[in-house]
Amino acid sequence: MPFFIFIIVLGLILILLSFVTVQQGTVAVITVFGKYKRILSPGLSMKIPFIEKVYKKISIQNRSVELGFQAVTIDQANVNFTAMLLYAVINQNEESIKNVAFKFVDEKNLMQALVRSIEGSVRAFVATKKQSEVLSLRRDIVEAVKDQLDVMLEEWGYHLLDLQLNDITFDEEVMRSMAKVVASNNLKAAAENEGQALLITRTKAAEAEGNFIKISATAEKEAAQMRGQGIALFREEVAHGMAEAAKKMQESNLDTSLILFSMWTEAVKNFAEQGNGNIIFLDGSVEGMDKTMKQMMALNQRDQIKK
Repeated sequence: MPFFIFIIVLGLILILLSFVTVQQGTVAVITVFGKYKRILSPGLSMKIPFIEKVYKKISIQNRSVELGFQAVTIDQANVNFTAMLLYAVINQNEESIKNVAFKFVDEKNLMQALVRSIEGSVRAFVATKKQSEVLSLRRDIVEAVKDQLDVMLEEWGYHLLDLQLNDITFDEEVMRSMAKVVASNNLKAAAENEGQALLITRTKAAEAEGNFIKISATAEKEAAQMRGQGIALFREEVAHGMAEAAKKMQESNLDTSLILFSMWTEAVKNFAEQGNGNIIFLDGSVEGMDKTMKQMMALNQRDQIKK
């Protein structure tokens, strides 16, 4: 009876050891005496107790890791990188799963090789660039690293899904010098903009002044023409009036010199009334008046000859 119970208990133990549960998102690698045998998919599976062994359970889900490292540019500037790596098992094919299971001793060694490979690729790329170029080459760095890692990771059974350079910084001294360069460039741009604005302002002011002078000159020209025409018209009317007066006096047998005498006395009167305190010297003697009268008569005769 005890032997029978032992057999039953042993059989139950063997049955329990024959079942293997594989969680969703993972696969199990089965070995027989240390040699690869087969792969178990998610769910409940069976294995041969004490002969088949679950060597490793491998996650086929996406994995991420953050890493930080430093690189040196061609002009000897230290650049600090903070990156996020997203990777996964390339597929569930038997060969890929075998590579994942047996290429590295454990997960720690895999991560060490992966991180060092990324660091090496970034450093090799940055070593050919200047510090002023690094910040603008974020996408180029990522693409260069992906190109170098894809083939390597496929040999390990993994696939690089994404690599993000979250932060790129320089040493404090380099950051200060870069800030000074940016500040000086901003001051230079501001000065150039201010100079252009001043040039535009002065140009517009010069154009306005030129237009004002041009308009003023045109107006002055037109005013001078109008004044000249007014003076000419005035003289013409004066001459016409004097001619009419002289004609009527001749018809009345009167001396036309009376007209000139009247103009002379009227001029003297206007000088006295509108002189505003100015001193005007006139020759009031008989000889002077006679001389002035003769000059005015000569001018009158000349105007009549011109007509």
